[in-house]
Amino acid sequence: MSYREESYHKYTSYSQITTKGLDQSKFSSEELRNKWLKTINDGFHGICFSMYEDGQEPGDDISYDQVERRIKILNPYVKAIRSFSCIEGNEYIPVVAKKHGLKTLVGAWLSDDKEDNEKEIEGLISLAKDGYVDVAAVGNEVLYRNDLTKEELLGYIKRVKDALKGLDIPVGYVDAYYEFSRHPEIVENTDILLANLYPFWEGCPIEYALGHMQAMYGQVVDAAQGKPIIVTETGWPSEGGGYQGAISGETAAMKYFIDTIEWTKTNDIPIFYFSSFDESWKTGDEGDVGAYWGLWDKNEQLKFKY
Repeated sequence: MSYREESYHKYTSYSQITTKGLDQSKFSSEELRNKWLKTINDGFHGICFSMYEDGQEPGDDISYDQVERRIKILNPYVKAIRSFSCIEGNEYIPVVAKKHGLKTLVGAWLSDDKEDNEKEIEGLISLAKDGYVDVAAVGNEVLYRNDLTKEELLGYIKRVKDALKGLDIPVGYVDAYYEFSRHPEIVENTDILLANLYPFWEGCPIEYALGHMQAMYGQVVDAAQGKPIIVTETGWPSEGGGYQGAISGETAAMKYFIDTIEWTKTNDIPIFYFSSFDESWKTGDEGDVGAYWGLWDKNEQLKFKY
């Protein structure tokens, strides 16, 4: 059975095994770091690709060489890479990932800029037809941001599905977990649910974050109509402040990663952890905390090593 069949086409009853998570009070700082490093070194399903170095931001054209350098860093640890766009150098991500034997979840970034949307959709279709796409994501949190109407979004989804008919590439849409319950038409018109789960952004203290994420996932299961699910984003920042009861920090970030990977492995849930590298440009709407979601820092060094 191929990797895609196991991870992307598996229909299941979703009998979730609830894991309890790590009691960090029972671990010294050194023991926690060792457990975090072991979790990373043992490998996990997938990771969201962080594109930009210091001084770069969306809108900049990124080189093939930069993409390849970063994918080479991630390759020993994951089976799959998620990209967010198909223009401005992002189109290199699935090409390089495939070159290095990785699976891909490739996104077309949709917004209220209809001209860019055309470039994104055509780019996604082209990459898929050329064999670089294992899962196609048409839009990311478009409904959450109110960038497009539901009807406009469904039009783009149907367009991609029609273009990829017969290629055995599942087509989905990425959004916050609760949007699928609110919009059953999205579920009906996609092959797969691509859900973002962020206890941090709901102000959940780290002690309860794993249980909260498991409940979020359960809501997606309820909405899924039996279709497969991928967790497309979840993570915890290592510094930069907090949001209500959720506080960033090294200990919290290590615990959250360990707990998340144990739970998803126990339940065979495909996941793309957010994120790979810290990106300084992300300090806009998210505040300082936006720059510190990576497992690697902005200099491409693995965090929390001695």
